[in-house]
Amino acid sequence: MNINRTDLDSLNTLINITVDRIDFSEKVTSVLIDYRKKANIPGFRKGHVPMGMIKKQHEKAVIAEEVNKILRENLDKFIKEEKLELLGNPIPKASDELLNWDSESLNFEFELGISPKFDVKLDILKKVVHFKIEPDDKMVNEQLDYVAKQYGKLVSKSKPDKDYEITAQFLNEAIEIDKMITFTFDDLKSKKVIKELKSESIGSVINIAIKNLFKDNDTAKRLLSIDEDKLVSIQGDELSVNIKEVNERIPADLNQELFDKLFEPGLVKSIAEFKDKTKENLQKQFEPQADQKLLNDVTEYLVEKTKFDLPSEFLKKWMQNSGKEPLTPEAAEEEFNKSEKGIRYQLIEGKIIKENKLDMTFDELKKFAASLVQNQMMQYGQKPDPQKIDGIVSNILSNQDETRRISEQLMSNKMLSFFKEKAPLKVKKVGFDAFVKQAYGKA
Repeated sequence: MNINRTDLDSLNTLINITVDRIDFSEKVTSVLIDYRKKANIPGFRKGHVPMGMIKKQHEKAVIAEEVNKILRENLDKFIKEEKLELLGNPIPKASDELLNWDSESLNFEFELGISPKFDVKLDILKKVVHFKIEPDDKMVNEQLDYVAKQYGKLVSKSKPDKDYEITAQFLNEAIEIDKMITFTFDDLKSKKVIKELKSESIGSVINIAIKNLFKDNDTAKRLLSIDEDKLVSIQGDELSVNIKEVNERIPADLNQELFDKLFEPGLVKSIAEFKDKTKENLQKQFEPQADQKLLNDVTEYLVEKTKFDLPSEFLKKWMQNSGKEPLTPEAAEEEFNKSEKGIRYQLIEGKIIKENKLDMTFDELKKFAASLVQNQMMQYGQKPDPQKIDGIVSNILSNQDETRRISEQLMSNKMLSFFKEKAPLKVKKVGFDAFVKQAYGKA
């Protein structure tokens, strides 16, 4: 057997493999002998079928199988020995000549796409903004008011009024709405409806037009649990509203008793400290949004500014034949265009990981998965139990799809930490509304 390499350019290589008959003949003979022992053909005793008949029926298929094994093993070995970094998988090059399995030697060619050489320079990220979202006083005070209301008490009232919480059954069977909703006058737009509700009491049933009922479409969709299309389609309809409860929410006092309910006893001792803690918690809530924005921007910038060529034609050909169903050349071209940015970032990310030793260990993956499970348990009010968490993690990591998803999440976190620490990012402190406007162009 002989194997050699011909570089067409820096990104495309041809591997030629010549398999001689001596490389597979002994193994083929052994397999055919085994076939003969097991063959059960009418007119012949088991194990006494003429070898010529066995060869006629099976020899070419056995040769093809053994040759394919030799090709796979030696191609993989050659790629490792030559330290070739590939994109996609080797593609057998079609030959105009039909393969003659009776030949003393068989020739095969494989096309390979080679990963490009390039450098990743972090200084190109100096224009990327790392937003630090800081809640303003108005937002902090609103959060304090919200907490006070949440931990306050409800006082039953007989009639709806401003700031009271009204719970009512909203019904229209024809448009498939049957929902118990709690709302206040602040959720409504129609002054006429507000005036009418003030004159009603618990147990009253009134019919209200949907059009212009709520202060905006987002409120309507949220309260009625419907989408935009449904909301548009029911604008000419009415709802039957049956008032079930009216309550005034009396806010809790911001005192030590409340502070000790919300935090570790004694941790917060004044309203000023409560405000500081609230601000800190809001910052933590906003951090994932700022982090995702940062990672998106860094990804876009690195892909745009890190210049290198790809073996594009090879990749299109590989995409054309690598799926369950072959693609047309046009479909493969479209798939490549959709995937190109992702391929480029994978290469950039891989280089950063390799050069900065950011590879994850299995222990890191287990620890990260355990932290996700623990956080989820705490969200649902469950007390984390280490033994139970270990069992859940083992179950999760036995699923390949889940393992891949969590691995990607962990690597994103590692990359994000790396960029924050090593890249010359432009840090900018903003309020939440300013962040939304500057980051996404929305007011």
